[in-house]
Amino acid sequence: MDWNLDRNLSTLTVNNCTTNDAMIERVLEKILPRNLILGCQLFHMRCCAHILNLIVKGGWCIISDAIENIRESIHFWITTPKREEKFIEACGQVNIPFKKKIVLDCKTRWNSTFFMLEVATQYKDVFHRLSQRDNQYKALPSEHDWMMANEICQRLELFYDVTLLFSGTLYLTMNVVFPKICEIKLALIEWLSCPISIIHGMAATMITKFDKYWGVINGVMAIWIVLDPRYKIDLLDYFFPQIYGENSHYEIERVKSICQDLVKEYAIKVKGKELAASSQSSNLNVMDVGILGRKESWRSNFAKHKIAKKSDTPNFKSELDRYLEEAILPDSDAQFDILTWWKSNGLKYQTMQMLARDILAIPISTIASESSFSNGCRILTPHCSRLLPDTVEALMCLQDWLWTNMEGNEINIFN
Repeated sequence: MDWNLDRNLSTLTVNNCTTNDAMIERVLEKILPRNLILGCQLFHMRCCAHILNLIVKGGWCIISDAIENIRESIHFWITTPKREEKFIEACGQVNIPFKKKIVLDCKTRWNSTFFMLEVATQYKDVFHRLSQRDNQYKALPSEHDWMMANEICQRLELFYDVTLLFSGTLYLTMNVVFPKICEIKLALIEWLSCPISIIHGMAATMITKFDKYWGVINGVMAIWIVLDPRYKIDLLDYFFPQIYGENSHYEIERVKSICQDLVKEYAIKVKGKELAASSQSSNLNVMDVGILGRKESWRSNFAKHKIAKKSDTPNFKSELDRYLEEAILPDSDAQFDILTWWKSNGLKYQTMQMLARDILAIPISTIASESSFSNGCRILTPHCSRLLPDTVEALMCLQDWLWTNMEGNEINIFN
């Protein structure tokens, strides 16, 4: 409150855990709802990357046993440097370039398992040849194991690509990610018809998780798409019938209702600024009070009259209606700067511009902030993990100062 943050805060993006839910309730006790967007309806934003991770983990427990032989094989051949040398030698014998080193995954991180399988499937023939040369190697994956690995990699690639989009820092993520989220939902529906029972079970579990988490924030994400002049409602008309079926009309109307409420709320803010500006202008141009016999000039009253008449005009179209009626922009392959578009159309859509400025600034993921502040793993390495807190703090400060000097070329750090 000393910094007036309670009047400038719109949303708070946090991971999807119960402790954060309790924290959000505590914060809302300190802030007046009228200071937040739609009376704090959009205040609690859940990290989309964290939700995506929970969805994948929901189906991961079903397929983990199907790749155990591949995991054991990799563990066997990276245990000693001698075995690694033998593995590289076998790659040359079967004419497979050794471009990527095989790595063991972390069972609690699905993306590490994706990397492990992606690399391991490239050396399928190498593992088979090594089984003929080394009698101690007993965990050769079967053809069914390799088939499952390929199936899993193909399906997790979409999730991996979306995770990379979530973690982007040099571009807006929300209007880019929403179509990918719809693709994930449609892909999960398609996987339900897979004849492989394990894939079918994985898809069923992941769909349950998907519906549980994305149902909370899909309305906000849809607003971001409406604010994209390349898509607007048209993209919802395309995806929602495939996702929601008969309920698609209700979901689209719900998004429109949220957009209308937002535009009305921001229109009141714009109107207040116009009234304040007109009053200020009238005070600057007011003639002598004794001559006019009143404190306000006709200009101030006329400005209020225009605003009232504009809002009372029958069949008056809001900015949202006019914006949606305009033809959508072509969706070219070139990178589209949505912020520049709204900045250049500020005179045409004054209220919508203010809305887009606030809504498009909402972060949908905590990945960027976590990677910026989570510096501990660079200091507390496996070989140096028992440092005192003061020593860790000193090392982190020193590292930051050295990087600053190197980037600015201000001093020679070796002096």
